[in-house]
Amino acid sequence: MRRTEPEDHGPVRYGPPLPPDGLPVLPELADVLARAATRAYGEPVGGGPELLDAARGYEERRGTPTGPGRVVAGPGAPTLLVALTAALGGDVLVPRPCAAWWAPYARLLGRPVFHVATPAECGGVPDPYALLETVRRVRAEGGEPRLLVLSVADDPTATVAPPEVLHEAVEAAAGEGLHLVSDETWRDTLHAPHDTVLVSPAEMLPGQVTVVTDLAGALLPDGWPAAVARLPASAAGDDLHARVLDVLTALDARVAAPVAAAAAYALTEPEPVTARVAATVRLHARVAHALHATVVAAGALALPPQAGRHLYADLGPLREALAARGVGDAQDLEDFLTARLGMPAPGGHRFGDDLGALRVRLSTGCPLLGGTDTERAECLTSPTPWELPHVQRALTRVRSVFDDLRDDAQRREPPR
Repeated sequence: MRRTEPEDHGPVRYGPPLPPDGLPVLPELADVLARAATRAYGEPVGGGPELLDAARGYEERRGTPTGPGRVVAGPGAPTLLVALTAALGGDVLVPRPCAAWWAPYARLLGRPVFHVATPAECGGVPDPYALLETVRRVRAEGGEPRLLVLSVADDPTATVAPPEVLHEAVEAAAGEGLHLVSDETWRDTLHAPHDTVLVSPAEMLPGQVTVVTDLAGALLPDGWPAAVARLPASAAGDDLHARVLDVLTALDARVAAPVAAAAAYALTEPEPVTARVAATVRLHARVAHALHATVVAAGALALPPQAGRHLYADLGPLREALAARGVGDAQDLEDFLTARLGMPAPGGHRFGDDLGALRVRLSTGCPLLGGTDTERAECLTSPTPWELPHVQRALTRVRSVFDDLRDDAQRREPPR
């Protein structure tokens, strides 16, 4: 196993920005932020009492009791992951594929990153046997694997890891002494919450798991950066808390005071916030399943989306039709689909997948939901948003691109 991978440098490292959600800001959130805009003082590093109390309540309602001194806040999940990675030291392991922003932040700190294959039924968590083999090989080369980052409700695959699959991965990681960071940004965006069982690794291994939640996943607009981390209730957790605060202090990484007020309000989950979250999840679920049907009908492969606002598709079965259009790898596929769909379509190489694999992440946000605030707001209140003219036009454009690829692939099939 190579300690460095040249193909991970340069433009492969950073993809195009993911399309924003684009939905109008919840008025109650805007009111809270506006009232806090007159505050002359800044939020303390790590979060103030109001924000941390709200974060503890949020975690406890999800089955993870959280005492004082167990939560820190920062201006977005990337900042918290930098602080955790710096505090923990050692090499970093991540699933393949994984969120596009995980690996670059480890590399920023000079930490080697090793991708581990995921099981067939989901993304976000490593296959336990692949994890054990990767740890063994890294150590044999003189490495020091210490941190495993995973996500139960996954970006980019939009899948939710079954509890039994997660349990095997967590057991394997615990046996190797790894600290786990569970990115639970998308846990509140389950498309079918009554039919999908989501269990946090922190419920299985409370002494070795830190939970990170970027509030832009479900609770806050994309442009209001705030995230919280719940650290383990143990002596090691006390030490990690202190070291994470040291890193955040060195970076002067504070949540802006008005954003902190809005985040604290959102984390208490008042009725306006929960109603907006539910409406937003329903909207993205409908669009995601329409995208999934289109992709699968064209002959591509994709696991059914279960969470988030995205879809991960494998266009390998359409390789010949794509090759005829000059598409030979994931970068070509990104360029091809971005141009034809009229929205960013980052290739799988942005998420740690092989450059030669024809995989792509498709978003259910802008511009599929419309080009104006009025159109996107209409999507939220419509019982059938896919029938709105602007959504129909966007989905028809996607369908046309994939149907053309399917038809071309069928023409290229040898006669039987």
